[in-house]
Order: sequence, then structure tokens, then C-alpha cells
Amino acid sequence: MLGYDYSREGLYFVTSCVKDRAYVFGEVVKEEMQLNGYGRIAEEQWLWLERQYPYLVLHAFIIMPNHVHAILEIDQDNKAADTNIKSISALMGAYKTTTSKKIRQAGLADFAWHRSFHDHIIRHERAYQNILHYIQTNPSRWQTDTFHS
Repeated sequence: MLGYDYSREGLYFVTSCVKDRAYVFGEVVKEEMQLNGYGRIAEEQWLWLERQYPYLVLHAFIIMPNHVHAILEIDQDNKAADTNIKSISALMGAYKTTTSKKIRQAGLADFAWHRSFHDHIIRHERAYQNILHYIQTNPSRWQTDTFHS
């Protein structure tokens, strides 16, 4: 949203896709996501964000074959005294940069994320529950998913 401070406290829904929607992170088998080595790197780096930034709380997330969906929370009460809070864009940049580096080191030399990402500010509990359900059931809807080709 134009003019919104994306480093302010709140809940955010984010989606980031692999460049060209390439299937990199594994596959959906019997409506469950099965991560491969690259998918495990994507998952490990997602969890790294929360350890790296004390004001960040990770809610639900799913690593799909070619994209990631997640709910992030910026909680200023968890902020260390000398820590500047990064925006959602800077947090996603840190995630995408570190994930790309590790995946390339693991053998996929041309790995890249799509340049941008989608974000949505979660403003009320009903929206949170709908997005949570969407994330949790994403593998069961894979065959009809927008990102499935």
C-alpha cells in the first residue's frame, strides 16, 4: 500500500515465487509437500529469519514446489534495544539473498527468485484465519493452484 510503513508492528501475508515458476523445492505427493534438498534450504532459511531478527515472529508458512507462502508478524515488544526494525521488503530481501546463495552452493548454479514478491497487510482475525487456512491447505489444492503449470 502506497505510503504504508512496512516496518511497523503487524501481521503480513507474503508470497514469493521462484524465477520462471521453476519447480525447485520438491513436489506435492498425495496432497502433501515433499521437500527436496533445495526445499529444505528454503525452509531452514525461513526459520533463520526468526533467529536473526528478534522482533520477527513466524506464523504459518509453506514451501511449495515453486513458491513460498507465509504469515509474518513484526512485534516491537520483542525488539532488542539496539536493533532497527527492517521492513517486510528488507526481510524478504534477506531471505531471498541467503536462500539463493545456499541453493547455488548446493549445486543449482542458476537458481533465482522472481524479482518481487506479493504482500498483504492482515488487518483482522477473520482475514488471518482465511489466510492461515489457505496456507495450510495449499498442497491439497496444488493441481488447481495459480502457480502450478
